[in-house]
Amino acid sequence: MKVITYNVNGVRAAINKGFVDWLKATHADVICLQEIKAMKSQIPVSLFEDLGYHTYWHSAEKKGYSGTAILTKHAPLQVVYGYEPSYNQTDEEGRVLRIDLPNISIMSVYMPSGTREERISFKMDWMIRFYAYIEALQKTQPNLLIGGDYNICHQPIDIHNPKSNAKTSGFLPEERGWLTQFIELGFVDTFRHFNSEPHHYTWWSQMGNARERNLGWRIDYCLLSAPLQHTLQRATILSEARHSDHCPVMVEGNWE
Repeated sequence: MKVITYNVNGVRAAINKGFVDWLKATHADVICLQEIKAMKSQIPVSLFEDLGYHTYWHSAEKKGYSGTAILTKHAPLQVVYGYEPSYNQTDEEGRVLRIDLPNISIMSVYMPSGTREERISFKMDWMIRFYAYIEALQKTQPNLLIGGDYNICHQPIDIHNPKSNAKTSGFLPEERGWLTQFIELGFVDTFRHFNSEPHHYTWWSQMGNARERNLGWRIDYCLLSAPLQHTLQRATILSEARHSDHCPVMVEGNWE
């Protein structure tokens, strides 16, 4: 099974940049999208259905903002929009979406950024709640693949200039520490499982020719439940895809 996660920074804009033709060429089984920035009624869903995908859209209540989606060629047993009803958490910004397949549950997650000072505390509170949710979810869904934009560079190797960004949201010690603890819940960073080299990024500023100069951040991840580590076959960053200021991350494994 081939799974891709991709922050498209507006699905309608990505479509206008050739996203559908690119998706067709990937032969992906499941694609997790973040920051779709559209209501379902605004999305030409038939473009994806014609490629054989079931489509699930979890839009933010605020128009043109946030939102997640999952496109899957495998009909899910269950789709959960936001958090489990029993967890009693709301998801007005459309940041969490999950499908349950027979052998694996796949989640698309769009974690908040802290680019504005007033959002840093929101981001930290959100991550604390999400951690508790996943810790509880593991009891009923032990086989998880959580793909998405985490808005955190985990280690210095994941950012082009760690020293100058030491006090920048996305690379703050408390954010990086949270991600370490989250992975220690029992996950594998699938890209780092196969690749320990520097200079591999998934997001670039749109200023200063950052992408052309490869001055980026690795903030998009596919984290897999550790007991499934032996099923991994490949994980890579698809940096040639240019429908967004992010690029996709792909992982392949024996989950069918």
